[in-house]
Amino acid sequence: MSRERNAWLFPVSVLVALLLGLLPLPAWMQPFRPYWLALVIAYWLIEEPERIGLGIAFAAGLAADLAFGSLLGEQALRLTVLAFIVQRFRSQLRFFPIPQQALAIGGLLLNDRVVSAAVHLTIGEPRVPWAYWWAPLLGMLLWAPLFLLLDGLRLGRQK
Repeated sequence: MSRERNAWLFPVSVLVALLLGLLPLPAWMQPFRPYWLALVIAYWLIEEPERIGLGIAFAAGLAADLAFGSLLGEQALRLTVLAFIVQRFRSQLRFFPIPQQALAIGGLLLNDRVVSAAVHLTIGEPRVPWAYWWAPLLGMLLWAPLFLLLDGLRLGRQK
């Protein structure tokens, strides 16, 4: 019953993550933008692995590529790599306390930045600025509130 009642939550959370990624920020804040879509996909991969998998991560990445106007397939690759690692270590991540999960998510987001930098270097774009590496830290700090928010909505906590 709970799954059918909250079937709307996954697509809405992905849509909100895409919209947060499109939110205009001042130029000096752009490198600090957290990768909202990766955080949302990681949450769903940990909590609902029977519904969300590599294919969904790839499709969400393609949607993000189209929405953000980035290199087609770049975010799809990044989210698929992230999804593979989360699926591989899901049993460990699931039972970590939230602060340890946040550290692990920070490592995954850092790995995502490495993959993104490798893609950009491969296609001949200039090096990324140093501020580019701060976004995983911000994503790690946002993990706990995001996790608690989505968990509360998914489980439909009663008062």
